[in-house]
Order: sequence, then structure tokens, then C-alpha cells
Amino acid sequence: MKTLTVSLSLLCAIAAAGAAAAPAKPVSAPPMVTVPTGQFTMGSTEPRIGDGSHNPAEQPPHLVRIQSFRLARYETTVGQFRQFVAATGYRTQDACWQFDRADGMARKDVKWDAPAHAPGEFHPVLCVTWDDANAYAAWLSGQTGRRFRLPSEAEWEYAARAGTTTRYPSGDDADGLCAYANMKDRRFKAALKQDYGLDMLATDCDDGAALTTVVGMYPANAFGLYDMIGNVAEWVADCEHPDYQGAPAHGTVWRGACEKENEYFITRGGSYASSRTVLRSAARGHGGRTNASSLGEGFRIAEDIGACDEKCAANHADFDAALASAQKAERDRRLK
Repeated sequence: MKTLTVSLSLLCAIAAAGAAAAPAKPVSAPPMVTVPTGQFTMGSTEPRIGDGSHNPAEQPPHLVRIQSFRLARYETTVGQFRQFVAATGYRTQDACWQFDRADGMARKDVKWDAPAHAPGEFHPVLCVTWDDANAYAAWLSGQTGRRFRLPSEAEWEYAARAGTTTRYPSGDDADGLCAYANMKDRRFKAALKQDYGLDMLATDCDDGAALTTVVGMYPANAFGLYDMIGNVAEWVADCEHPDYQGAPAHGTVWRGACEKENEYFITRGGSYASSRTVLRSAARGHGGRTNASSLGEGFRIAEDIGACDEKCAANHADFDAALASAQKAERDRRLK
């Protein structure tokens, strides 16, 4: 098994976390959900999505045992990532992939905090790389004395399923997904046509949002986790493997014998730009470790269960109140 090389940007972020002055606002961990110990059948017998180039196979289905861990209730928000950047001076890439009128999609000189990609502090952050996500987790760990990280792919699927064995956390009905997820719907189709002249296939339903939306706008799954499907796809810790042959059976991160060593990492959950097929609990995506994209990659953080005492029960009243206000504003906008 080869050892994962820590990127320069991650090392710089960790160093900056120790050297930077205290941020203006106190740093606190996001609301976390304790995911219980259990086991599930990971994967499916579905064929690869499309040509399979961006979607590794979901076979063979295999039994995985998961030890209890914590997972963020919501996807990491623009405001949370902004606090990290302000506190450390961390530099993300100066460009990310986005929809384009001429080429369909193109890499342009625009970053995570561009108004089009960060319309509000409680929208999920996107245009961030796998390295950026790990740098944020390392900084937050240093600030709080806790052990934050990206979840393993197995942990992510177990948490997304939340005890279900159906295609989606909400059941097998694909036609009703707009009630449960921000996905490629009529609003998305209209926005892409208007803004970029792109005629995209989409599900004929209305989820209330054209692009990303405020976190937590759709029902939580049975574990109390929001937006596990849709809104933004989420980086996990595992490097890409073409299928599940040789996958660990205990939910640990899989980084040995990567298909392209330390170049591609798995994303899960689909995004606002994803079809119903990509929103299935078992569906797998990938991205380059330095690939920043506004087409859907964001992340949420996980945490080991350990000696955490009262810090793990931190008061999130301010966050909860501010999020509730942002959600109300979003609901009011949708009624107009």
C-alpha cells in the first residue's frame, strides 16, 4: 500500500492555522450527528452510469460493518469556508469549471467566493478541491481540538442510506425526488437555457431551486442528515478504484492500489446538476484531487468518536438561528 502524499496546499493550511491570529468570530464546529454502529450492503448491481468515465462501478455489492462516527448535519457552507480562508489566508485555485455558452463547460478564472457560486453564507461551498476540503478539516481540528476529516466512502453511503435498502433514501420512486433533493429539474433547465444557451435534459419536476440553495431545505434522512443527495456532490476520503473488488469490509478509508495513484478521488450524492440516476444512494462519482468545479463538488466533514467530552455537545444556537432565518428567506423567495 502506498502512502498518500500530503499536498503543499494542505501543509500550508495546517501551518497557517497555528500561526494566524485569532479570527474575528469564535471558531466552533458545525452541528454534528452521531451515526450509530451497524452494517449494510454497499453498492448495487446497476451498470456504470453513462460511459462510466466519471462514475466507477458499484459492483460487487458487499457487506460492510461501520463503527459509530459523527457526520456534519449539513454540507459545509460558504460562511464556514469563508471563516477558514479569512483566518488562515489559505489560497484556493484561481479558476474552476463552470457551465459555458460556447463549450458547454469550461475552466474559467472564477473562485469559490464569486457571487454566482456563493450567493449566500448558508449555501454550500463549491469550486473547492479535495485538497481544499482536507485543509479546512485540518484547520478546524486545530482550532477546536477535535479530529475532523472527510468521511470514508463506505461511511458516506451508510449514512446516506440511514437504514434503507431502496434506490434513494426516500424510497424507490424517482418521480418524487424533487420533494427530497435539489436536482436537475425544470428550474435548472430554464436557468441553463437562459444563462448559457444550453438545452439540458432534466426531470420534469420543480424542487424550488435552479442552482444551489440554502442547506437543509429538504427533509432530513432517518439519521437527521440533510442534503445527502443533491445540492452539491461531496468529496470523500477514498481515492478512485474502478469497482469494489478488494474494498475494505469495515468502512475504513480505501487508499491502496488506487486506479490513478493520488490523482482522482470519489464524490458522492450528486448535485443540483445531477439526474435521478446519479442521486441514488449507491451512485459513485469522481474528480481530480485538484479539480475545482461549480458543477457540483462540495463537502461535509466527519469526526471520529473519541475523547471529546462536552466539546461535542457545543451550543449551536447562533448557527441554528441564522440558518433558520436564511431558510425562511429562501422559502419566501420560492413563494414569489
